[in-house]
This record gives sequence, structure tokens and C-alpha cells, in this order.
Amino acid sequence: MSDAIKHECGISVIRLLKPLEYYKEKYGSAFYGVNKMYLMMEKQHNRGQDGAGFASIKLDVEAGQRYMSRVRSCQQQPIQDIFAQINERINKELKDHPEYENDVRLQKNNIPYIGELLLGHVRYGTFGKNSIESVHPFLRQNNWMHRNLIVAGNFNLTNVHELFDNLVQLGQHPKEMADTVTVMEKIGHFLDDAVAKLYKQIKKEGFNKQEASPIIAERLKVSKILKRAAKNFDGGFAMAGLLGHGDAFVLRDPAGIRPAYYYKDDEIVVVASERPAIQTVFNVPFEEVMELEPGNAIIVKKNGTTRIKQILEPRERKACSFERIYFSRGSDKEIYQERKMLGKLVFPQILKAIDHDLKNTVFSYIPNTAETSFFGMVKEAQNYLNKKKEEQILSIGANITSEELHEILEVRPRIEKVAIKDAKLRTFITQDDSRDDLVAHVYDISYGSVKQGDNLVIIDDSIVRGTTLKKSILKILDRLLPKKIIVVSSAPQIRYPDCYGIDMAKLEDFIAFRAALALHEENNTWQIIEDVYKKCVEQVTTRDKDIINYVKEIYAPFSADQISKKIGELLSPSDIKAEVQIIYQGIGSLHQACPKNLGDWYFTGNYPTPGGNRVVNRAFINFFEGKNERAY
Repeated sequence: MSDAIKHECGISVIRLLKPLEYYKEKYGSAFYGVNKMYLMMEKQHNRGQDGAGFASIKLDVEAGQRYMSRVRSCQQQPIQDIFAQINERINKELKDHPEYENDVRLQKNNIPYIGELLLGHVRYGTFGKNSIESVHPFLRQNNWMHRNLIVAGNFNLTNVHELFDNLVQLGQHPKEMADTVTVMEKIGHFLDDAVAKLYKQIKKEGFNKQEASPIIAERLKVSKILKRAAKNFDGGFAMAGLLGHGDAFVLRDPAGIRPAYYYKDDEIVVVASERPAIQTVFNVPFEEVMELEPGNAIIVKKNGTTRIKQILEPRERKACSFERIYFSRGSDKEIYQERKMLGKLVFPQILKAIDHDLKNTVFSYIPNTAETSFFGMVKEAQNYLNKKKEEQILSIGANITSEELHEILEVRPRIEKVAIKDAKLRTFITQDDSRDDLVAHVYDISYGSVKQGDNLVIIDDSIVRGTTLKKSILKILDRLLPKKIIVVSSAPQIRYPDCYGIDMAKLEDFIAFRAALALHEENNTWQIIEDVYKKCVEQVTTRDKDIINYVKEIYAPFSADQISKKIGELLSPSDIKAEVQIIYQGIGSLHQACPKNLGDWYFTGNYPTPGGNRVVNRAFINFFEGKNERAY
């Protein structure tokens, strides 16, 4: 994506089902779980590079021994930083106590981070905060083992204020109004309540306080706690939690907005945000990694029993299509095929834009996530040419000469690596003009890759703001003197904010929104903008389930092609020589390419939860009133 957006988070839970001695004997190390967690987090670092955290729990330790460990970092390379800290501590303990070297029991009792239950998290800071206090996992501590709670997740909730008020009404005093803290305290409240009720019941059965502890661990129903805590959550989420005594869970939102996958055998249970991370780290086939269904939780009890339980009533499945286009690793079998299909399905629009002139057209892509879509686009160009070649040969018939045949067969799509992204350039000069000059050099070109007068088709995975296109890419590409530059987005026009995990919060950031406003100005229909504002304001106190997304009315008078054309005009630098055309994927083609992930609210405004409509209307009110703030 030429305009990088911050997005998403990645979670990983590993539960070792055997004693640590088993892994020492089979794999040569009692640190098997820690090593696997490092790999799981590295394989998901694409989902978050602002921060990382790790937590572990040891099972069945004696009173007085530390059984929970946590380490977090917001350094420039946070995953490497936290595991450097872990390794340094482990190596120090082994150096200071040589007797630990071959004794797994002593290692477990005395070295932190080694445990049977591990939680990892990689984070992008979507609210501009990147202090260590904002990094997951979050920890809720208590002297009662069962009441200790560690939480990490990939989520945004649209109704944090409502949930916060609920906690206040329960008598709590949350330390801040943040969705992670609110979620943790909400779950923690019902955890406390469940433990207290169990203790009261067990005491009636004649057990003393010390005897009650293991019985509470056995009887505690995590699914019931989650049902009570999550019933009013509005948003997209994959939430992971560890309880101090050894239970673990991952809960997925009822629309399946945020992803979660799991694998289980007789040695481990592992849950992650991405399937290929599990496949690669544990060397298991695609078919054995299962998707956690929407509204369900995978719950692993302290005794290792693993169950999938429905916690929330599933809604219409609206799994995030941006996961497929951009966020997730392209090594996933299904995602790889879907991205190729996105390139294939946008090709007819490209063919029209170049007037079917493949002979004088160069195809390329903007690194790096668009590369797979580029393969699909080029493959379709090859299919088109093969069909044309067949028609030409058949039309000439048996009298075709060798020279004619060679000339026909020689035509093929012209493929070049035109755009090259340089190493990150530091914008250390504060003046705007100087900064723009630096931004213009973020990309470089392969000189000689395009002949003067050619068409240049360059595919990107999506065009969100268009800033880098206008200030850098188009100016650089124009140096090759093409007749026409066609920039292709494998995603449709992004028109609406996302409030479920992606940092796309302000309407005015979107080039599609700015294009629609420009069209209203040209057509003297600005009254529609003012009418939408009035309708949005009137709904401020309306219940979420009754709110209508009135921002759709801003786009309604114009076709997608009209908006794309206007985007091309807005993004064309004034001094560019080539004609610029912007092509976006169609909504129907998106759904055809990604049939299992139909979440498209950022393209269509069809939000999967009631809170989404409130967010988009608030975003428009903020824009209209000139407030530079988030809508959620």
C-alpha cells in the first residue's frame, strides 16, 4: 500500500498439554514453548510493529513461588527486544545456578517465563499512544490465583463509553476509558463474581478455604463468565485471556470481523490471528488448522480439556475483506488465491483504459503486498492474448507463414519492475516544502523500463489517501515519459471509516470522500452535504440500533466511475505530463474474489454492528464542524 496505514494486532496463545520434561526429552529444551512463541510472534509481526508483549503462567506451583511473568516493549524492534530480555534472564539464571541446567523441575520453579501457558501480542497503536502502558497483554492481579487475569486482543469496540459507564454503575473505578482496560475489567468483574459464588457453594459442602482453591479451578465455567461479560460488546474482536490458575480462552466477535485460527494435537493447543503462522511454526497442513467460528470461544481448562463454546449469537458473517487484500500474510493458501483473483477481475477495466493496446503497455506494481494481485492481472492479460493469438492463427488458416506465426506468438504482456521503494527516508527537516521534497523521493524508478509514449499500468493493493501517489509516485513515474499512467487499486474505493481495528478514522483522509465533495461543488449540490449534517446531528441521541448511515447520501448522486475520474484529477500533480487514470476494483468483483470474507463497510457503508453507523455519522459531524478528532 503506497499510503501505509496502521492497523490490526496479532495474538497468539500456546498451551503445552504435556509436562515440561516431555518437551525437554523430545525437543531438547524445556524452553520449547518460549521458542515457539517467539516464532509465532515473528510470523505475525506484519500485524503490528509499534509494540509487543509476552506473558506466561506456570501450572501447579507451590504457594510463594512466582507463577505469572510478563514482559512488554515499545522499542523500535519490540519482538526482538522482549525476547532479548527473556533470554538474558534465562541465561543469567542458568549461569548463576549450574544445577538448573539439566533439571526441568528446578528450571520451572526458579526461572521466569517458562510455563505451560503462554500469550503473545503484536500491536499497532491506533490511537496515537505508543507508551509501554498501552502495550498488551494487560494484567489484573489478585492474591486469589483464580482472580488473576491476563488479557490481550485484536479489537476495537464502538461502545467503550457505554461499557465504561456500566462498570461505574457496578461500583468500579476503572483507571482509564480505553477498550482494553474496559474489556479486562468487564471480564474481571464477572470472574470475581463467579469465584465468590463458587467459594460460597463449596464452603457449604464442608471444604475449608485451602481445599476450595483446586475445586474452584475445576468448576469455574469460563464460557458463562464470557457470556455475561461480552453480551453488550459492539465491535470486532479476537480476545485472548489467561486465568491465574491455568484456564485460557480466545473469543471471536459474532460477525467474525477479526480473524482467529486454532490447532490442537496431543502436545499443544495453539490459537493465532493468522493460519500460516500456525502452519509454519508447527509444520502442520492447511486442513488441520481450523477457523474459530464467529461468536465462539475456544476454552482450554487447566486440566487440558479443550472445547469450542458458542458465547454470542452469531450474526451475518462479515469477516474483514481488508484482511485478504492487505493485512494478512499472503502465504495463506486461500489469501494467495484471492489476491490473484483480485488482479484477474480488475483486468477488463484495464483493457478498456489502454484501448486494448497491450503491445504498447507496460505492467508493474507498487511493492510489496500488491505483487500477488499483479500476478493475477498479468495471468489474465496472458489469457486474453492467447485467445487473440488463437483467433488470428485460425483466421489465416493453413497458409500461415513461419514469419507470420512467429510475429503472432511473440506478443506477450510487457512486465517490468518499475517502482522501487527506497529504505525509509527520515523527514528530519520540519519546513513543509523541504519535507515534500523528501517524500517525493520515497520511491525510485527503473530508468529504461518504459519507452516514451507507452502506457504504464501499475497496480497497488488499495488507494486510501492518495498522498504518496500525488507527492511521490506519479511524479517519479512521469520521468519515464509514458503517454498514460493507469494506477489500479485491487480494492474498491475506501469511502467510510473503519472502527473495528483499522486506523481509518477520519472521512476527510479518504481521497474518495474528497472527490465526492469536489463533485458536489462542481454540480452546485452542496445542499446535500448540509442536509446530511443536519440528519446526522438529529441522530446523536438515537439508540445505536436505530441509527442510519446518512453519509451514503453524499456518494449516491455519482457513479463509481465519476468518483474515480475525479480522484484521478485530484491526484494528478499540476506539472505532470502524462495523462493519469485511476481504476478501482468493483464491489461485486471483490465479493467474487473473497467469497468467505464479505465485510465491506469501508467500501459500502454497510456496517456489521449498530455502533458502526454511529461512528460514521460522528465522523461526518466532526468533518463538517472542523473538529480534527476521532469518531470513536
